[in-house]
Amino acid sequence: MDDPFFISLCEAPDCLALAQFVRNAKHSVEEHYFETALQEQKENKRIVFVARWKEQLAGYVHLNFYPQYMPFLRFGIPEVQDLFVSPDFRCQGVGRALLLKCESEVRQRNLSNIGIGVGVLGQFGAAQRLYNSMGYCPDGNGVVFDRIPVQAGDIRPVDDRLCLMLVKSL
Repeated sequence: MDDPFFISLCEAPDCLALAQFVRNAKHSVEEHYFETALQEQKENKRIVFVARWKEQLAGYVHLNFYPQYMPFLRFGIPEVQDLFVSPDFRCQGVGRALLLKCESEVRQRNLSNIGIGVGVLGQFGAAQRLYNSMGYCPDGNGVVFDRIPVQAGDIRPVDDRLCLMLVKSL
């Protein structure tokens, strides 16, 4: 029997569905977020993978080959970004499958490392545990805010922009 779960490359018709998907899940993204990502995908700057269960959207992820985080950019480390799984599909392996798809893509491009940022708040605990279980570890540069390292004495809001950057050797 065929597995009803599958991952595909984002295509133009997916943009409208993805925008509705994130609105329904109350996941905030900028206007034209998916259209911009699709354009960058056409320019080979990023890839967007979409996960579906049967025909229903279950999640998505971006693999950015030109990340804002300077250590990743400097060393040619693609960054997994905005890994999002619908609450209806969490704890069913969708996030893990999306990450594995990103890792496979990086290997196919003969790159040896992949990175990801994870929020430091408790609401990101499941993601923190997932990434750790898959071999991601801190890159050693400490906490970042909007992908810029936080220095001793800096004052930053404690929100989803405050992250720890992780890396994995493939």
